[in-house]
Amino acid sequence: MNIELAVIAVIVVGLGIFLISVYNELTKERILVQEGWSGIQTFLQQRNDVIPNLVEIVKGYAGHENKTLTDVIRARNESASAKTPDESIQANAHLNQALLNFKSLTEQYPDLKANQNFLDLQNKLSDIEEKINKSRRYYNGTVREYNQSISVFPKNLISAIFGFKSATFFAADEEATTAPKIKF
Repeated sequence: MNIELAVIAVIVVGLGIFLISVYNELTKERILVQEGWSGIQTFLQQRNDVIPNLVEIVKGYAGHENKTLTDVIRARNESASAKTPDESIQANAHLNQALLNFKSLTEQYPDLKANQNFLDLQNKLSDIEEKINKSRRYYNGTVREYNQSISVFPKNLISAIFGFKSATFFAADEEATTAPKIKF
C-alpha cells in the first residue's frame, strides 16, 4: 500500500512539475511576443513623430498639393491611434500608401530635394523604416514560435486550460502583391 501511494505521489508531483514547466515556457514565449510588439510600436511612434516635420517642409514647396499632404497626416494619425496589433497593421498599410504618394510628390520639386532639413528627415525616416522591418521580423519570429507552442500536443491542452490565445502576425497587407497606384 505504501509503495502504491509513493508511486501515485511521484506521478502527481511529476505531472505538477510538467504542468508548471509548460505553463512557464508558454508565458515566457507570450512575453517575447509582447516585447516584439513593443519594439514595433516604438519605431512606429518614431515614424509618426518624423512625418509631421516632413509634411511641414513639403508644404512650403508644394502647398497646393493639400490632398496628398492631408492623406499623409490622416494616415499618420490613424497609425498613432491604433490600439491593437490588427488595428496597427491596417493603419500601417494606409500610411505606407500615403507615404508612397508623398514621396512621389516630393520628386516633382527639385528645390525640395536639395533642402538639407528635408534630406535629413527623409534619411531619418528611411532609417526608421529599416528598424520597423527588423522589428517586424523579430516579432513575427516570436509569434511563430509562440503559436507553434500553443498548437502542438501536449502544450495545446495546457494552453487551452490557461487561456493562451494565438498572436497575430504582422504581415504585409494584401495590396503589397500588386503595384501601388499613385494618386495626386
